Amino acid sequence: MAVTEDEFYDEARVAVVPMGFCFPGQDAKGGDLPPRRECATLWHRQLFAALPQLELVLAAGSYAQDFHLGDARGKTLQETMLRWREHLESERRPRVLPLPHPSWRNNAWLTKNPWFEAELLPVLRQEVRRLL
Repeated sequence: MAVTEDEFYDEARVAVVPMGFCFPGQDAKGGDLPPRRECATLWHRQLFAALPQLELVLAAGSYAQDFHLGDARGKTLQETMLRWREHLESERRPRVLPLPHPSWRNNAWLTKNPWFEAELLPVLRQEVRRLL
């Protein structure tokens, strides 16, 4: 995002909103379980309704993309990400920019898709800077 630590943690400018408002536990292999559905249903709509000035959502990961993009999300991460400009330029408000989840599991995807760093990240940084 190319923001300072002070900017990132300024709650008047940036909201970091988890999909589940509680830790969902771990599966048998030690990975995190999916966010609990009732958390998003119960809390997200209320929270986002209370933020009418919100202009941009960075939807990091499939659960956030499902919630914020709904049917506009592709069947795969690749499909969703290749349509990032369409999502960002959509008439819907707030605008939504899908991002891969910041997990080591996505390193292979990032390596196979150098356009993400070359094309999307500069636009993301420019938009965030403009909004701050």
